[in-house]
Order: sequence, then structure tokens, then C-alpha cells
Amino acid sequence: MKSEPGTYSWGDLKRDRATLWDGVRNYQARNNMKLMAVGDQVLFYHSGADKEVVGVMEIKSPAAEDPADKNFVVLKVAPLRELKAPITLKQIKADPLLVKMEFVRQSRLSVSKVSAEEFEKFSV
Repeated sequence: MKSEPGTYSWGDLKRDRATLWDGVRNYQARNNMKLMAVGDQVLFYHSGADKEVVGVMEIKSPAAEDPADKNFVVLKVAPLRELKAPITLKQIKADPLLVKMEFVRQSRLSVSKVSAEEFEKFSV
């Protein structure tokens, strides 16, 4: 899941301790959110100028109808852990496994699938 730091950052999530992930207006991203379950771990990616994975969040609620638009969904998320060092898009693209990640291939997609093997690379 990605967000521009000026809109909502990892620091904001740590301060708030949890938030409703809303505002997603892409059907593929929505479908990815619908697949998430309570307890799933997801990467938090700063898009925009930063372009780096900064932390891991935990899904705290199942997908529910977005009150602002019934065609989309919201999820409650909470910070789980900050990465020891952010992993930049440049580093991701240099890794033969990670360069194939969905969000690298579809850079405009705000919520994308991550395989267990890919996720493991961020668990150091």
C-alpha cells in the first residue's frame, strides 16, 4: 500500500497508531484490498519523491464499503514495525526477484499484491 508522505506518511501512521485506509479509487487496487484479511501484514511505501518502503502495517479490519463511494472499500491498518533502513525503489529494481513486483510493473497502482517470497525480502 502506498501513500505520498505529504498526504499520509509512516510518521503519521505511527502517531495515529491506526487509520482507515480510504480514498482508493482504482478497481484493481480495490480488488487487492478485498483480498486482505485481519492480521495480514502489508508494506507501507512512500511514493512521490521518496519512493521507498519504510514499514510494515497490519490489517486490523476486513474490507468494508467506503462511505464516500459504495463502489470502493476501506480497511483499518496499524503500524507493525518500521524497517531498519528504508528500501528504495532503486534497490528494489536492482534485485532480480523484486523487480518483478506488481507495483514496479504497474507504478500507478496504489495497492498491489506482494508474494510471500517478495515480502520475505523486507523482513530483515
